[in-house]
Amino acid sequence: MIGVGALLIYLAIKKEYEPLLLLPIGFGVIMANIPGAGLMQEGGIFRIIYDAGISNGLFPSLIFIGVGSMIDFGALLERPWLILFSAAGQLGIFIALILAQLAGFTPFEASSIGIIGAMDGPTAIFVSAIYAPHLLGPIAVAAYSYMSLVPVIQVPLCKLLTTRDERLIRMEYEPRSYPQVIRVLFPIGSFILVSVLIPMATPLIGSLMFGNLLKESGVVDRLVRTSENELINVITLLLGLTVGGTLVSEMFLTYDTVIIFLLGLVAFVSGLSSGIILAKVASILTGGKINPLIGSCGVSAFPMAARVVHRLGREEDPDNWLMPHALAANTGGQIASIIAGGVILTLVPLLLG
Repeated sequence: MIGVGALLIYLAIKKEYEPLLLLPIGFGVIMANIPGAGLMQEGGIFRIIYDAGISNGLFPSLIFIGVGSMIDFGALLERPWLILFSAAGQLGIFIALILAQLAGFTPFEASSIGIIGAMDGPTAIFVSAIYAPHLLGPIAVAAYSYMSLVPVIQVPLCKLLTTRDERLIRMEYEPRSYPQVIRVLFPIGSFILVSVLIPMATPLIGSLMFGNLLKESGVVDRLVRTSENELINVITLLLGLTVGGTLVSEMFLTYDTVIIFLLGLVAFVSGLSSGIILAKVASILTGGKINPLIGSCGVSAFPMAARVVHRLGREEDPDNWLMPHALAANTGGQIASIIAGGVILTLVPLLLG
């Protein structure tokens, strides 16, 4: 396990794969596996942090305040119909969930594994801490590892599932300016709507939209700077170290961990593919007005997925400007991933009686 921790540190430093998380996770793994240290035992420092911020969902919620303060929903407000691709991007969750059950995991374990497909680390941790805390370490590492590999997975999938003519499609863009009242009402209205329909999503969607409200209000610059810098940085450090601390050898070096990583890959591939396929159908129905590459942005890997699509489009046509459309789908994917997590937290107990 010390070797596994060293590998994660190598990937963070040398390959720059999600370094903000893989670096503390990797070092946390090494710390937790020092013989006799007992950092995850009762009274150990990792156990204290785990109980205070992870098992109760506090850290994921605080991270979403920071994420919300950094997100600009303007692109989504301009073209809200692109959230359809965000919904398609969550199909990987349910495909992986079904496969996990077929592999022998319990419904709660399968739900936790499936949420890897949200491509959203905090949501994966939030659901796993409730449904399968014994699998939180492998699930979190799988989620963040694959998030860091989104460009590696997304590019070949986009090229495989689209033709060059489709990648050359230019989408019309007319920038619009929205009054502040619209930008302020959007996070408030979105929070109320999602929370009323899916109460279990309230902590995450509330945190995300509160962070965005801080930004759009224009009157609390100090709080915005704190949430998108000091707050999210401190929580990321504590979260990474403690997630790494859960990866002790007897819990990680198992058959289940291998299956979790394989199912996580299936979730990522199927989620990206579902979005692309829906965008191809939409392109046909609209007479070629939609570039299918946009479909791969309907995931929560923000803003990485949008940047990859924009770059792909410019490789085929240097004058093709897909960024506004890609960002709209990508910010929608952030909301959709939280909704998907809330749906799983709400429906699984009901279905199991």
